[in-house]
This record gives sequence, C-alpha cells and structure tokens, in this order.
Amino acid sequence: MNTVFSLLAAIAGVAVLVALSVFWFSCPCERTPGGPVRGELVSVPVNDWSFANEVPLCQMQVNGVVPWSVNLNCMADQGALYISCARCEGKYWSGRALADPQGNIKIGAKVYPVMLRRVMDAAELDRAWAARANKTGRGRDRARDPLWWSFAL
Repeated sequence: MNTVFSLLAAIAGVAVLVALSVFWFSCPCERTPGGPVRGELVSVPVNDWSFANEVPLCQMQVNGVVPWSVNLNCMADQGALYISCARCEGKYWSGRALADPQGNIKIGAKVYPVMLRRVMDAAELDRAWAARANKTGRGRDRARDPLWWSFAL
C-alpha cells in the first residue's frame, strides 16, 4: 500500500511541476500571470511609443522574488507610453512596480526594458484614460474611474 501511495504522490508531484513549467514558460495568458517575458530584446531608447497602439495588450514584467508578468492595456499618447489597471491597489504586480520600478514590457514580439512611474497627476491620468478609450473604444462616454491606475513607462 505504501508503494502505491508513494507512486501516486510522485505522479502528482510531476504533474504539478509540469503544470508550473507550462505556466512559467507560456504565460501570461488572458488573466493568468506568467514568468519572464520572452522576445527580441530592444536596448535602444524609444522616443515614440505610438506603435503600442497597434497591439491589443502588452505583457508587463515586474521584478520580485521571481519575475512576474501580466497582460495589460498599453497605450501611447503624444509618444508617451502608459499601462493601466482597474482596481489596481493590492494587486501583486502593481505593488512590485511601486517597490521596484524596473521592469520589461513586451509589445508584439519585442521586449523593452522600462522604468515605471505611477501617474498621480489628474491631468496626466485623464490623458492616459483618453488614450485608453481611443485605443479600446471603452470609456469614451464616461469620466475616469477613481480606482483606475496608470503607470508611465
């Protein structure tokens, strides 16, 4: 009986490791976070991020004990790049971004090292909200949600 239990425990352990590996190497997926973003690393500074408006979502990687990435709205306005988050307070990735502003953003197949700055100025938040609304078509007819956060990169 102990041999059967040991075998089942080993199989379960391998299944968990396989599932974690798939998660780690293939996500972020939809709302499931992932590990480090992968793609062609672009190290030259970007002066105009308007190409971010051509992709539906970006993958933002923040640093913690392990790299952590999530899918987010990304939008450009007058060359500046923003990412946004609804009800962001308390989310793991936003807390890490506040604690360590260095990260990587994947736009299309390319990865860009960035510094994140939480936008607190109301006028800049309104510009980021309008850029998001123009890109996604959502929110054009209403004021910016007070629980909505934006980071400038």
